[in-house]
Amino acid sequence: MEMSFVAMKARIAEDQSERRRASRLPVQLEARMRELGASGVEAKVLNISESGFMAIADGRFEVGTRVWLMLPGRDRANAVVRWIAGDKLGAEFAEPISVQDLAD
Repeated sequence: MEMSFVAMKARIAEDQSERRRASRLPVQLEARMRELGASGVEAKVLNISESGFMAIADGRFEVGTRVWLMLPGRDRANAVVRWIAGDKLGAEFAEPISVQDLAD
């Protein structure tokens, strides 16, 4: 069965909307990020949910890279970079996290 490019884009859009059901909490959190096995870089988390986050990071990451997000006073969280746009990136956590105490 052959699928058209338009159908594939629609399928990808559907899949992404399924992953983004968790509410996003706007924040301004200073954090550190690092690729597994590498040194950490400064980052600012702009929004976060139980399933992922958007941040501005000093380092350069690629889509598909596994990273640790380290927020002050919390355990580090493992995530996969899902998109990059300029100096911003979005990542999906490997395991859901609690965002209850992260509100501004």
